[in-house]
Amino acid sequence: MTLDALLAEHAELEKKLADPSVHADQAGARKLGKRYAELGPIVKTARELEQARSDLETARELAAEDAVFAEEADQLARAVPALEEKLTELLLPRDPHDGADVVLEIKSGEGGEESALFAGDLLRMYLRYAERHGWKAEVLDGTDSDLGGFKDVTVAIKSRDASPDGVWSRLKYEGGVHRVQRVPVTESQGRIHTSAAGVLVFPETEDVEVEVDENDLRVDVFRSSGKGGQSVNTTDSAVRITHLPTGIVVSCQNERSQLQNKARAMQVLQARLTALAEEKQQQEASDARRTQIRTVDRSERVRTYNFPESRISDHRVGYKAHNLDQVLDGDLDAVLDALAAADRAERLAGG
Repeated sequence: MTLDALLAEHAELEKKLADPSVHADQAGARKLGKRYAELGPIVKTARELEQARSDLETARELAAEDAVFAEEADQLARAVPALEEKLTELLLPRDPHDGADVVLEIKSGEGGEESALFAGDLLRMYLRYAERHGWKAEVLDGTDSDLGGFKDVTVAIKSRDASPDGVWSRLKYEGGVHRVQRVPVTESQGRIHTSAAGVLVFPETEDVEVEVDENDLRVDVFRSSGKGGQSVNTTDSAVRITHLPTGIVVSCQNERSQLQNKARAMQVLQARLTALAEEKQQQEASDARRTQIRTVDRSERVRTYNFPESRISDHRVGYKAHNLDQVLDGDLDAVLDALAAADRAERLAGG
């Protein structure tokens, strides 16, 4: 879509959102508002560029008669290319899910109890990161390990406000195998071990395109359990749904009733099926979800957390920092910024 078309679309959306009748349909108004917010930075930068070009032309004309304006012309001459570059970047095709909330799954892998403990560390890292950004995080389901870690855990992370740059725009880079190097609590000789946990991230889309046939589902109900497997309620309210054609299994036990748990599990299932369908349809696209590792093998990793050196290394972009404690406490922005910058550079080069 051309810049002129985007500017016209923004003006039309502004008119629609000013009409009170539009807000009678809250879902529709939210969708319009989201698109309006997405176009806002493009419109703002385009106007700034237009103004800078006009001011530059004027300053150059005045500088021919008065040298005082030469310095202003030089400043504007530097500003125009920067604004042109910024606008070019903003006009790159966006990931359609950037404003979406996410479902994030963490699975322990090679390393036994140490891997499960590391999965618990990763869960805390993402929960703290969500807290720092004012997002709402909810653990939907999990299987505890004997020492207090997680064999697997599923968490939903939601933004409290509609924004073109939502949870997915940040956490979509987290999919893959995360490797840890440290002395496990189970190690009596003080030797450093390497283990791994896998992270899968899926966008939760409002308009789910995948239709789920009830005949393709097996729904099992069971009693919710807590640490150590003890029952935490006396009714079969937890729900496990198996999608028979794909073998995908999701479960939820944190809601109060069986119906609520089933509804939440269905949302997770739809998110996973949507991601799967998009992967098949967009095999040539540079979608980060395609690179997520489905098997947790230590030799295949996106990031390493080295405790002896307090080092975090992201192997996709060569990022390294010695602030492991802060990262595990949710200070992830620096590494995510590096991944986002590499993604932008790749798209600019490809465009």
